[in-house]
Amino acid sequence: MKKAQVVSVNISSTKGVCKTPLPEGRLEPDVGLVGDAHSGAWHRQLSLLAAESIDTMRAKGLEVKPGDFAENITTEGLILHTLPVGTRLRLGEVEVEVTQIGKECHAGCAIRQKTGDCVMPREGIFVRVLNPGTVKPGDPVCRLETGEGP
Repeated sequence: MKKAQVVSVNISSTKGVCKTPLPEGRLEPDVGLVGDAHSGAWHRQLSLLAAESIDTMRAKGLEVKPGDFAENITTEGLILHTLPVGTRLRLGEVEVEVTQIGKECHAGCAIRQKTGDCVMPREGIFVRVLNPGTVKPGDPVCRLETGEGP
């Protein structure tokens, strides 16, 4: 089994568009990813999508990459949408708590227009940030209930 890890950290200054990868991102409680259009003191501070979900879309013939579904953090090695709300994860040095699985896709979604389908409403998850820290590609992702990786 592949070790769960962060694949990409992605940001945008506007809502409803694909995000651009960063070398690393600063996560803050009551904010999420500092500088991102979706940041703020709400239950969807940070969005995550598994690379495995992106691979499903690639298998349908779509040319997509991390950030194209407007997720802040792309992971691999853990099927995120199967985690129950309340699950705690560690992304590198930052602890987060799952607050929502999936979402409604708004009308005129730029991602759906670009890709023809958007996997975020079905398989994306949202979390709130519990402690400040930096996250970058290659950081381990650990499910905390068991105290070990997935």
